[in-house]
Amino acid sequence: MTPEAMDALRLQGDPMADAVVTALFERGEIGKFNTVMRWFAQTGQPLPDDTPAEARAYLEATATPPDWVDWDQMERARLFFIDNNVHISTALSFASMPACYVVPHIAQLLSATHSLAYPSKRMAETGQFTLYLMRPDAFEAGGRFIPAAQKVRLLHASIRHHLRRENRWDEAALGVPICQEDMIGGQMMFSIQVLDALHRMGIHISNEGAEAYFYAWRVVGAILGIDTAAAPADLEQARDFSDLYMARHMGPSEEGVALTRQLIDLYEEVVPGTLLDPVVAALIRYLIGDTCADWLQVPRSAWDKAIGLTPTLLGVLERIEDVSPLGAWALDRLGDLTARLELSSLTRGRVMQYAIPEHLKNDYGITSAKPRTDPWTPPPLSTRLPA
Repeated sequence: MTPEAMDALRLQGDPMADAVVTALFERGEIGKFNTVMRWFAQTGQPLPDDTPAEARAYLEATATPPDWVDWDQMERARLFFIDNNVHISTALSFASMPACYVVPHIAQLLSATHSLAYPSKRMAETGQFTLYLMRPDAFEAGGRFIPAAQKVRLLHASIRHHLRRENRWDEAALGVPICQEDMIGGQMMFSIQVLDALHRMGIHISNEGAEAYFYAWRVVGAILGIDTAAAPADLEQARDFSDLYMARHMGPSEEGVALTRQLIDLYEEVVPGTLLDPVVAALIRYLIGDTCADWLQVPRSAWDKAIGLTPTLLGVLERIEDVSPLGAWALDRLGDLTARLELSSLTRGRVMQYAIPEHLKNDYGITSAKPRTDPWTPPPLSTRLPA
């Protein structure tokens, strides 16, 4: 991957999804389609007779995962998630989301719709999407992941449609809104950058588990419209792409600061009382580093040093899992409960719906035991970065 190749990816969107959204807007059928989408939630569910023709063709064409999927690898990814669900949720919330905010044009995009202005909804949708992916029936009849992915893909296309129609995006300078480079960049934030955060927290990861988790997000990327020929095929390539992408685009922005403040406020509300509120900002700073944290104006506190003890604390818990099968079962159950309670607090017990926005905001500036052999370490800093 080279800067020139990534420049080319900035000119590419998602033609299949874009054509569907354009047709729906031209015929004024967005409201009808969103009604269908609210009802359509499970794989194999028959579509109503009045489903718009283009939407029906799209939903039928994207109803199954790619034929190259290795299902044994997907099962390894699911078990990896079960074993690390609370840690993965932490990494997604306090590392992946701030990583999105530190890319100015992505922060601008995330600020562009009414629905995405509310961090609880944004985080709830991310958590729900990940849980759907890691369920045993994710790709089977009755599963909820494929319909959710189909809706997210159209959501991205609708944002492209609005920004272009309303001339609110400098395509000459920034490329296509939610282009292939940005979609792959997002895939890296939810895969290798999550693994980086787990490593930073001191979570023991095997090579097999890391590779399986990355593979699962590679499958997700294909379902969401990413060109797999252009996307990294393994963790080594992912390191090159992730490092080059962030080096090309990251920096400070008003939108990034505002979104980060929303995120911190949200989780300070979730944490009981006020004594531990500074832990939220301290954890973000610990996971993304001081430079990015300063760009996002993450506040400093006395907790910044104390949070460095996180790997030690988590190491103690993992040693309990190693020596006690009952302890391992109890901690896995506790992790699952914690992750579900966090999601429940964000969703307030509701199922999050993915709908195509009709307008943008006016302003937007088998066993779950961890093997201790063959431990995973992050690939070194990419050698492809420009001097």
